[in-house]
Amino acid sequence: MIKNLVFDFGEVLVNHDLQPVLDRYFGDSTDDKSRFAEILSDRGFIDDCDRGFIPFDEMIESSAAKWPEFADALLFFRDNYLDEITGEIDGMRELLVRLKEEGFRLYGLTNWSDTIYRVMERYDIFKMLDGYVISCEEHVIKPQREIYLRLCGRYGLEPGECLFTDDRAVNVDGARAAGMAAVVFTTAGQYERDLRRLCHNQAI
Repeated sequence: MIKNLVFDFGEVLVNHDLQPVLDRYFGDSTDDKSRFAEILSDRGFIDDCDRGFIPFDEMIESSAAKWPEFADALLFFRDNYLDEITGEIDGMRELLVRLKEEGFRLYGLTNWSDTIYRVMERYDIFKMLDGYVISCEEHVIKPQREIYLRLCGRYGLEPGECLFTDDRAVNVDGARAAGMAAVVFTTAGQYERDLRRLCHNQAI
C-alpha cells in the first residue's frame, strides 16, 4: 500500500526556467546566449553542482576561469539565480494539502546544489514536506540507488510503500530499481490521476 509520496523539487514543486535570466543578460545576442546555455546545461557541470563536493559559488568561479569570455555572465547567473525559479507548479500546493489531509506522508528527494536553501526559504510549498533528502548534502545523485535508500533509511520508510515522481524518466527508473513505485511528472492533475490509479489497483 502506498503511504509515502516522494517528490522531486524542480519542475515538480517549483518551476525552473533559465531563459529569463539569459534574456536579461544577453538580450538579442543569440549566439552568445546559446553558447552560454550549453555551458550551464552540460550534464557534467550540473551533476558536479548537485553532488556538492564543491560549493556552487566555487563551481562558478572555476567555470569563469575556464571560460573567461563568459566570466561576467557566470557571475550574473550566480547573483540572479533565484530569478530562475519562477513560482510553484500550478495546482501542486492545493494537491499536497489534500493528500496530507488524507493521511499521506510527503517527502522530497532532489538533485540540487546548495542554492536550494535560498529557494526553499522563498516558497512555502516546501514547508509541507515531512522530510527531504538533497543530493548536495549526500554527495550522491539520482538515479543512483543509494540516494533513494538514504531517504527511506532516514525516515524509516519501506520502499514498497513509496510513490516517487520526477520530471526525468531516468530518475523514475532509478526509483523503481530501488523498490519504489514511480511515475513521470507532467502536471498536478496527471500526477493525481496516476496516484489514484495505483492506489485503486493495490486495493483490488
